[in-house]
Amino acid sequence: MNLEQPPRLRCACVVGTRPEVIKMAPVIRRLGRTDWAAPVVVATGQQDGLLGQALADFAIVPDHAIAHSPKGGNLISVLAAIVAKLDDVFAQVRPALVVAQGDTTSVFAASLAAFYRDIPFVHVEAGLRTGDLLAPFPEEFHRRAIAIATLLHCAPTEAAALHLREENIPADHVLMCGNTVIDALIETAAAAPAPPHGFPQVAKPILLTAHRRENFGEPLREAFAAIRDFVDAAPDTAVYFPVHPNPAARSVAYRVLSGHPRIVLAEPASYGEIVGAIQRAWLVVTDSGGLQEEAPALGKPVLVLRDVTERPEAVAAGAVRVIGTRHDQVRDELRHLHRDAAAYAGMARPVFPYGDGHAAQRIVAALERRMIGRAVMPATTQQHGGQAWTH
Repeated sequence: MNLEQPPRLRCACVVGTRPEVIKMAPVIRRLGRTDWAAPVVVATGQQDGLLGQALADFAIVPDHAIAHSPKGGNLISVLAAIVAKLDDVFAQVRPALVVAQGDTTSVFAASLAAFYRDIPFVHVEAGLRTGDLLAPFPEEFHRRAIAIATLLHCAPTEAAALHLREENIPADHVLMCGNTVIDALIETAAAAPAPPHGFPQVAKPILLTAHRRENFGEPLREAFAAIRDFVDAAPDTAVYFPVHPNPAARSVAYRVLSGHPRIVLAEPASYGEIVGAIQRAWLVVTDSGGLQEEAPALGKPVLVLRDVTERPEAVAAGAVRVIGTRHDQVRDELRHLHRDAAAYAGMARPVFPYGDGHAAQRIVAALERRMIGRAVMPATTQQHGGQAWTH
């Protein structure tokens, strides 16, 4: 009688940016604790410095690190380079499935490479949509294209799942699981991390981040000018801004915001430090998707420097307001929350529209049902790119 355990199935987990590491870390860790899966972490290096910092934050060591030079390259050249190198890795590793999170060039490349290799692709945080292909650019296009090549869509909310059903994705290929960022946030916040060095010691500190491509240039200049004007007029406020390394965002930030005694322009912080900053902030002002999910769970109001958001749940819950980037609108929204204590209090309460901290558990359980079920028992199957999943 052969009592040997079957070999673990290799699961290629692709990460290319800091947010992807944060949201994939709970999935990678949980896969690694199973008796059936062997996670193989593939880092594309899309964000070289930020990616390495995030991997270190979660003590993740890539099994394969793809080196390329994203700086100065256009989107097409970056995509082509990552697809080609991922294809080489997949040919070597021969994974049973590929898992990636989000909507960056790395994730789009992973879905393409997996599809051409006839490997099932699992999309974490699937179904986000704005309805406008140019907002955000190019991420909205990536989301829709990734969906075509995806076999299991891990939707963070019911609205995201509905988007997928409206695009004729079979219901049994959609898993409504919550957002893995809440898994990472709850674990990190429980440790009460310290904020980054230099975080302002004032009554009403503001955490600011901005890096969206569609905001480069005049939109960022207007928004930053409005924030500076507001801080000038409100001596109990200050801004902490971990500036994104992208030169298009960085140059405007330093040109408009530097030299102010209550505006701190800092280098990117660790994830623990950012969570510590959110916990101590009076307000979060951002164009980031992750902060729209994290800050509401910690009871911090969020003003979003965009005209649309693919995360309407926190807006509906009253914790987030989408305010655009126009100078007068940004300044007036800041003034309103500063002057109207009731309006601020209405936004400053913990809400959890993005999950309960068990998203990764649901994702890994769903993968086990499909992957192990396919191997040991015949069942009704649906073909996708030559691959069969059991239901």
